[in-house]
Amino acid sequence: QVQLVESGGGLVQAGGSLRLSCAASGRTFTSYSMAWFRQAQGKERDFVGVITQSGGSLYYADSVKGRFTISRDNAKNTLYLQMRGLKPEDTAVYYCAARRGYFTGSSRNDYDYWGQGTQVTVSS
Repeated sequence: QVQLVESGGGLVQAGGSLRLSCAASGRTFTSYSMAWFRQAQGKERDFVGVITQSGGSLYYADSVKGRFTISRDNAKNTLYLQMRGLKPEDTAVYYCAARRGYFTGSSRNDYDYWGQGTQVTVSS
């Protein structure tokens, strides 16, 4: 089992940058593929991107490709989401999620563990 805690959200102007972190508990962080999702108010929780256990595979949603970068530091049990060129439509609660093993899927139903989320608000 793994527990996840996101941080780094906040209010930023359009065009700005923000880096989110997701701290994982336990000693098995390297066993999990990790993903970011986001949920805007009144909408579904959407896939942002995923990184496999060693970071060897990365996939992004088309809406964030070229602007967002996912990385992980396995020594620190931490997942990151670097966001650049932020737009008002990026406003959402951002969640990290984990699934054991090698996995690159984008369905929220396939992830077993979730953090509590961190709010990102982009003003125009």
